[in-house]
Amino acid sequence: MASGLTLVFGVMGLINLAHGSFYMTGAFVTAWVSGTTGSFWIGLLAGTLAAAVVGAVVEFLVMRRLYHRDHLDQVLATFALILIFSEGTRWLYGSSPLWLNVPDILKGSVSLPGGVNYSLYRLAIILMGVVIAVGLYLLISKTRLGMRIRAGENDREMIGALGVDISTLYTLVFALGAALAGIAGATVGALQSVQVGMGEPVLILAFVVIVIGGIGSIKGALIGSLMVGIVDTLGRILLPDFFKLFMASSDASGVGAALASMLIYVLMAIILAFKPHGLFAAND
Repeated sequence: MASGLTLVFGVMGLINLAHGSFYMTGAFVTAWVSGTTGSFWIGLLAGTLAAAVVGAVVEFLVMRRLYHRDHLDQVLATFALILIFSEGTRWLYGSSPLWLNVPDILKGSVSLPGGVNYSLYRLAIILMGVVIAVGLYLLISKTRLGMRIRAGENDREMIGALGVDISTLYTLVFALGAALAGIAGATVGALQSVQVGMGEPVLILAFVVIVIGGIGSIKGALIGSLMVGIVDTLGRILLPDFFKLFMASSDASGVGAALASMLIYVLMAIILAFKPHGLFAAND
């Protein structure tokens, strides 16, 4: 999800608060199609494609009118899209959450070195993240489309003057970013309930990731995601037990959990104090 957000933000300079809505779209379509067909994989494909199509439509109808507007207008317009998507999803699917089952082939756990048993499905998500990272690197750095995307990031007027259809290019980039958000929602939907508004908390994390990694940097999105995930997980595991050692009250675990939820923002503040533009430049 962070890679899709930084792709759109870096290339278009567009603040898209509705990115979490594409995440929610992918999750809902995947859950509904999987429940109808009985196949998780058909649902995953449908959810990803649905998010891409919805993203392309949103870019064509709304976003291309915002490229030359200031960021406040972009924030207001995309916040309005959040409300539209939320109420539209509630109208289509109802207020009750949907449930998505882990595919049979990925159920159970696998034994890792050291005797640790780890969820096979979560391991598959990690591997999928690696594949997406490599795929984006190859797309951006080794293909003609990637060359145009990088050129559009640096000087959109010039590539337009050279005959590149900038409007079509932006639609493709926005659809790709939406598809990445959709596949994220589709895969996470099997680990939690699929419900209205599920994309907004993840959107906040994605913004933290791209601010840490550097806005517009694909490499930064990868490194930032790893840093945020590790710090957040270790904080939630270790801090409650740490405070139990020094606080006799029953609130020790609550204090530790509250501080753990703040750690990623502390990490962001520390990094920005030394690297105001994030860890990597936009073209990394």
